[in-house]
Amino acid sequence: MEVTIEKQYPVAAAMPAAWAVLSDMHALATCMPGAQITEDIDATHFMGSVRVKVGPAVAAFAGTIEILTLDAASHTLKMLGKGADKGGSSASMELTAQLLPGEGGHCVLAGHAAVIVNGKFAQFGGRMMNSVSDMILAQFADVFSQKAQALQAAQAAPADHAAATTNASASEGAPATPAPAPAVAAPVVATEFNALGLVWALIKNFFAGLFGKKTGT
Repeated sequence: MEVTIEKQYPVAAAMPAAWAVLSDMHALATCMPGAQITEDIDATHFMGSVRVKVGPAVAAFAGTIEILTLDAASHTLKMLGKGADKGGSSASMELTAQLLPGEGGHCVLAGHAAVIVNGKFAQFGGRMMNSVSDMILAQFADVFSQKAQALQAAQAAPADHAAATTNASASEGAPATPAPAPAVAAPVVATEFNALGLVWALIKNFFAGLFGKKTGT
C-alpha cells in the first residue's frame, strides 16, 4: 500500500539554523520519534533503527537511509529510507524536504513523501495510515522547530556574551566585570513512539469529528 503525504510546518528559527539541522542526518534523526542513526556507512549512506512501543512490548525496525540530494543553495534534502522488522513487515519512504522563507525572519519546512508499507501495517488502510502519518510528522516538525530554535540561540549567545563583556570593560569608573557565561541548552530529542497513545488519539479524533458533524447538521 502506498500513501502520499505533502505538508508544510512553520519553524521558529531563521533559515541558517534550520538548514544546519536539516542537513545533519544525526540531528534530523533525533527529531523522529524513536529513531536513531546506528552507523555511518559513508557521507550519504547510513544505517538506522526505529523503536515502536505498544504497551510493555517494543518492536524494532532496522534499515538504511540514502541521501539522494543535499542542496544548500535551494535548502533541499531528498532521501530514501527502507526498513523491516523481524515479523516480516517492511516500509520505504522517499522524502523531499525543503526550507522556504517564512514570516518574521523565520522559515517553513515543506515536505513531500511517498510511503510504501507491506505486511501487518498495510492492514490499517490508507485513511488510517494518513492519520498516523499526520501525528508522527506533527511531532517531528515540532521537535525540528525546537532544535533549530535552540541552535540559533546557542549560535547567538557567544556574540551577545562578547558584546556584554566589552561594554562592561568600557564603562567609566567601573571595574571590568565579565558577563555571565551563556547557559547551554539541553538537547532536544523526540520521545519514543507509543502506539497505544496514538490509537487513543485516533479514537478521540474520530469521535470528535463524529459529534462535530452531528452538531453541524
